[in-house]
Amino acid sequence: MAYSETRIVIGGLAHVPVLIFIANFIKGKFGIKIEETKDIVVKGEPVKIIEVSDTVVKEGKAEAIKEISNKLDSLEQKADEVYEKVKKKKKDKKKKKK
Repeated sequence: MAYSETRIVIGGLAHVPVLIFIANFIKGKFGIKIEETKDIVVKGEPVKIIEVSDTVVKEGKAEAIKEISNKLDSLEQKADEVYEKVKKKKKDKKKKKK
């Protein structure tokens, strides 16, 4: 006696919940049980603060800031030059394509 395709598909779908139940049962028996973790907070010692005379530090900071700002200005100028060159090259390529 031959069965129709729909009857075979329905029979297969009816067995899916049974297979899922068996898989979960096996997983529950042999699976690893998860333990709760506890957060441990470690308190460090406070940082010691050493005070230095303000004038020496301020002079050093001022010099460092001037050097950094000069370098930043030169980088900005170079970036602008490169941007302009790239912009010109793109325009030239577009003109050549036309």
